[in-house]
Amino acid sequence: MDMFDAYGTDSDHGSGWDDPSALKDWLGRLRVTQGGHVGESLTILDWEADFLDGAFAPGVQEAALSVARGNGKSTLLGAICAATIDGPLAQPRAQTIIVAASHQQARVTFEHALSFRPDVVNNRTRFAVRNSTMECSVLDRNTGAELRVTASDARRVHGLAPSIAVCDEPAQWAGGNAAMVAALRTALGKIPRSLMVCIGTRPASSLHWFARMLDAEAPGAYRQCHMADDIEAFADERQWRLANPMYDFSPDLAATIAREAKAAESDDAAKASFVALRLNAGTPETAETRRLIEPEEWRSCLESEPRSGEHVHVNPVWGVDLGGSAAMSAVCAAWPNGEIATVAMFGCEPSLEKRDKRDGAGGAYAAALAAGELVVSKLRVPPVAELLEEGERRFGEPSAIVCDRWRIGELYDALDQVGWRCEVIPRAQGFRDGSEDVRGWRKAVESQTLHPRKPAILLTLALSEAVLVSDSNANWKLAKGSQGGRRQAVRDDVAAAAILGVAHRDLRLHTPRRALLGVA
Repeated sequence: MDMFDAYGTDSDHGSGWDDPSALKDWLGRLRVTQGGHVGESLTILDWEADFLDGAFAPGVQEAALSVARGNGKSTLLGAICAATIDGPLAQPRAQTIIVAASHQQARVTFEHALSFRPDVVNNRTRFAVRNSTMECSVLDRNTGAELRVTASDARRVHGLAPSIAVCDEPAQWAGGNAAMVAALRTALGKIPRSLMVCIGTRPASSLHWFARMLDAEAPGAYRQCHMADDIEAFADERQWRLANPMYDFSPDLAATIAREAKAAESDDAAKASFVALRLNAGTPETAETRRLIEPEEWRSCLESEPRSGEHVHVNPVWGVDLGGSAAMSAVCAAWPNGEIATVAMFGCEPSLEKRDKRDGAGGAYAAALAAGELVVSKLRVPPVAELLEEGERRFGEPSAIVCDRWRIGELYDALDQVGWRCEVIPRAQGFRDGSEDVRGWRKAVESQTLHPRKPAILLTLALSEAVLVSDSNANWKLAKGSQGGRRQAVRDDVAAAAILGVAHRDLRLHTPRRALLGVA
């Protein structure tokens, strides 16, 4: 089959501009490439058709669509982008750019577009395709039409003249990035009949530029917002339908929403996330905070005992947090029976007494030293190998080490020095990785599978001060610096290591160490 048999002919080029019906007809001939409807024709639902009718109507220059999380926006964006490569939105020498908070996120939409057009990927004579962590683009050598990815950085738009700018999840752009929007609008103004398409969840603040697009009528603008009209009635199925136009077409989505609504009834954090993401109501601009663990939950953990006889021959996962001269470095070993144990290390200067006074530890450092939970190195900055060897004496070699990227090069060198062959799992400290790790920690707490070795002096001190902070999408991560009113002097390095170790133990420890190492 010739590729134009499936996707139309050269006469389709540009036919979608000012004629949404031609665009919808073309999109309906695309094939679904994932999920339960693989191989079937793409179905354009009524709410999607309404948006396409509005966005590509004559005279429209900006179109905004907001739906709750999980309603297929990436599929819709990818289909629109596919139409700009060699379809009814393609124009000679026209650029289409996909803008998101990061290159990685924009690449998701880009790959959706490629999945709809396997003929483009396979026809390297006509199309130049680049798809990597550094660059994503498709160029039609015959017409000069181009689809490319960029992060929401105003400097990256300089010199571009796009006919379409596809803006993915504007609420997640750092600081709202009004400069990026201004740059996009200037760039789009270079080309007659250009269009900015913005799709995502509702922003936190009504002052956000995307919120203003959704709320205010303006000449040449189309807006469509699906959100609950009564967030206090978050358990009402009618509210779910208002924010989730896919609700009646996706049983999996409906089941997920019902399950999360139930959890929101007894958990304030879950409620905030549900209201923000499932009811598409947004969250306050200022970050909310909460404890990593409540005092009564921690007391329950201290009074519990680990399960006996489970995976006794499996090495633990280590969470590792490396500090400098002023901070401590810490290891938390986590076993699949729920047991966790920690050891921390300070440099030799300043003295333990001065550190205790500076951090307001109330004598905890001296007590932890006496209990063997704290070690003082002979050097100002404890060598990573010294920390690893200290942990090995207590816990045995790890099956995997989970750590942030700070001093990770020194960690790899130390592993070579001690001769270990274990997997290293780097974690970023932003909301994406941080929120996943916090969820893993909370799951262990709530399922009562967190059993610390006593007396756990340093871990108890760290958890008494550990604060979570949320972003505008109700994702929670451990606060750093002065975030969330946190005291900057407090030492929560042990808590950071514990989160990493506990969050990843179940995933890693069910595979025997010999298999992880590829040993027969």
